[in-house]
Amino acid sequence: MASDSLRFYGLIYVALVVLATLKVVFERQFDYWIAVGGILVFASIKTLLIVGYFQHLRWERRSLSGLMALALALFVLLMVAASFSVT
Repeated sequence: MASDSLRFYGLIYVALVVLATLKVVFERQFDYWIAVGGILVFASIKTLLIVGYFQHLRWERRSLSGLMALALALFVLLMVAASFSVT
């Protein structure tokens, strides 16, 4: 059982390393806006993997996951509001 868990977390770690490498490749090889879009997608996937598996939110109650989603939505809303206030 422990070796299965170790293998699973090892695969998640390898996926994170691959995604980090892809972010660097996109930054160096593609046009600015394509690179920004790709990096944002890869960063979002990395965030979901870290939060879901290394912080164990995947196995928590849905109400806690909903609370985290609400906090993220409010954070994004504040960042959008702050971007409009900067002149």
